[in-house]
Amino acid sequence: MRACSLMIALALLAACSGGKSAKPAAAGDSLTERQRDSILARSRIPGASGVGSAMRAADSASARIRATDSVSP
Repeated sequence: MRACSLMIALALLAACSGGKSAKPAAAGDSLTERQRDSILARSRIPGASGVGSAMRAADSASARIRATDSVSP
């Protein structure tokens, strides 16, 4: 039973992974992924504010990493 639950959890993780999409963005699409996410975050779609929160968290983590990397020993 435990092994079955583990296999199901791994299958779900693999299915929901953020891998590359099968087809690239349309040729006429000139927006970057960040720009599209930013537009989505400002929309009134339910849950869209979560996109903005995730972007802020990622920016904060990146800033912390850059600050840590720039400290000289």
